[in-house]
Amino acid sequence: MIASPLPIIPFLVLIVALLIAAVNDIRFHKIPNWLTFTAIVAGIVYHTAMKGFSGFLFSATGVGVGIAVLIIPYVFRGTGAGDVKLMGSVGGFLGPKGVFLAFLFTSLVGGIYAIVLLALHGFIKETVKRYGSIIKTFVLTKSFIYIPPSKNENKPKLYYGIAIALGTLISVAFGIRIS
Repeated sequence: MIASPLPIIPFLVLIVALLIAAVNDIRFHKIPNWLTFTAIVAGIVYHTAMKGFSGFLFSATGVGVGIAVLIIPYVFRGTGAGDVKLMGSVGGFLGPKGVFLAFLFTSLVGGIYAIVLLALHGFIKETVKRYGSIIKTFVLTKSFIYIPPSKNENKPKLYYGIAIALGTLISVAFGIRIS
């Protein structure tokens, strides 16, 4: 018996949206509203069509959780509004539990990405050297003298849309299903 191809459609829509978001983030430093809002609506419409009001609640709650997990970093300028809306659109497809797991994987990917980016641009070496000087001064003089980081204008840009795309795809690969 041939399985219905319908469950693969939301995965494909989500994957396409994530790829477009990642490419736009790299090229234009922005994730467009047309993409995130369309993806949110697509997730909600799909789940509502499949399961009625309970599908709507599943998807809408996922959107809310997706936005909630990145709203604090956004408020403190740690991420952009497009990233917040993109995580909301992931929630529209994966629901509240799925988007939370996608967020956890995204956080891991984002942390690794940030460390690699900082290492490639020499900022980890600078930080280790600075803290080494602070510790050395403290050990020798028993007084704590803070050495602030340099005001480098060319700090690397972290494209969090890439982390969201990879983290979500990894979470889906680990068996999170659109139910």
